[in-house]
Amino acid sequence: QVQLIESGGGLVQAGGSLRLSCAGAGRNFSAYHKAWYRQAPGKEREFVAGISVTGTITKYSDSVKGRFTISRDNAKDTMYLQMNRLKPEDTAAYYCATGNSRGVTTTWWNYRNWGQGTQVTVSS
Repeated sequence: QVQLIESGGGLVQAGGSLRLSCAGAGRNFSAYHKAWYRQAPGKEREFVAGISVTGTITKYSDSVKGRFTISRDNAKDTMYLQMNRLKPEDTAAYYCATGNSRGVTTTWWNYRNWGQGTQVTVSS
């Protein structure tokens, strides 16, 4: 069983930055493709960014491309999401996900393990 713990969320003004972390514990944490998703109240879960096992392949949603950067440190069993030039529409609960052996996909059901989420609020 893999446990994921997100941190780094908070309240920030528009244009600011935050760095989210996702620390993993359990077997083979580093062996899977991973992703960040977000969900705002009343909206569906949305793919934000994904990263391959070795970190050489990344994928972003159009809404965050050029502003967010996903990375991972397999030696530390940790994944990151650097968020720059934040906008009020980025406000959501952010979740890290792992357990995907298919590739860097955007479909949430390919990821078997999820964290509890960390709230990001961007004020205008």
